[in-house]
Amino acid sequence: MTKTGQPTGTRRKGSQTRADIQRAALSLFTECGYDATSMREIAEQLGITKAALYYHFDSKEAIILSLFQDNMRALDDLLEWAADQPLTPDLRAEFLGRWIALSGGQGLRTMRFAAANHAALRAVMPARQGGPLERIGRAAQLLLGPDAPLTDHLRMRMALLSVHNAVLAAQGTDATDDDILSLATQTATLLVSDLSPAPRLPEPE
Repeated sequence: MTKTGQPTGTRRKGSQTRADIQRAALSLFTECGYDATSMREIAEQLGITKAALYYHFDSKEAIILSLFQDNMRALDDLLEWAADQPLTPDLRAEFLGRWIALSGGQGLRTMRFAAANHAALRAVMPARQGGPLERIGRAAQLLLGPDAPLTDHLRMRMALLSVHNAVLAAQGTDATDDDILSLATQTATLLVSDLSPAPRLPEPE
């Protein structure tokens, strides 16, 4: 098992430590199983003390909750940006590209965890809190307007779900993250080709 900690003598910033904990925990949950992974093992994976781990998260459940809350905040920021833009086909292409891009990296790892750990996720998520499906509905409304035909709204929602569906389809295969994102982009393009240009993914930073 490879440790993800930094070299001895290197000090992390608090935000970096938090991100490192999330990444290491997801890796262990995937490799060893959520129930079989302890907070001690997460600390050891990072080469930090349990006290340092508990400073940021008091439980495995708190780590998982933080991952989904971070993702929801990113989607909310994207929705807020889109609400201030003119409703055009170019907006749809850019929005879909940004939405798919948000699902890369840790977003994909989080979705893989969710697909394989429904019970753990249900136990952690707060009741009556709007999740991805609620945001997908808002996104379709923003991109199409309230008077668009129901079939267009459903197709747009399916396009926004393309990464999630690609993750489910890839279970038990050797598909890489790039394979999944490429398939999701192709699927979204096919679903809404008459409503939007192809999703425009942001340039890598």
